[in-house]
Amino acid sequence: MVAVDDATAAELLGRPVSSQDETMRRLAASLSRSLAAEGIAEDLIDMLEDVLRDRPDAAAAVRYRTDDLLVRLGLPLPRRPRPPKRAPSLSDEEAARISTMFGRATTQLVQIVPHRVAEYPTEELRLLVALRDERPAPGETLAHLRRYGLAILDLLDLMGDDA
Repeated sequence: MVAVDDATAAELLGRPVSSQDETMRRLAASLSRSLAAEGIAEDLIDMLEDVLRDRPDAAAAVRYRTDDLLVRLGLPLPRRPRPPKRAPSLSDEEAARISTMFGRATTQLVQIVPHRVAEYPTEELRLLVALRDERPAPGETLAHLRRYGLAILDLLDLMGDDA
């Protein structure tokens, strides 16, 4: 940031403003580049991938010693009852950290998206703000964060590849 004295500021403000199309296009392009430069943080992309990926269930990784022996002998594995699927766990601290990061991204997207798309995405932004303000029940935290992450991805898709 640069400090400007009163005389320089008065001179700059006294310059004529152009209404030519070329000047307006250059200004719009500069604004667009400026908004794109703010961009989406790389750690947000990593966080989205982390929230949206399937988390392995610890019960699914159970192996029995006899399984290897049966496979070597060419015999079929016995059918064992599968344990009921549980939702993958997410610690409270991790959920709070992800929620805070998504909240910051929401604030940034609400400011940037209208300048980056041809048609104002009313429904997408409404959903994003509603998800930011929602407080899920303790057992629904991961599902909420996944919905929130998908809403962020929808807006990033609308912005295109240069976002």
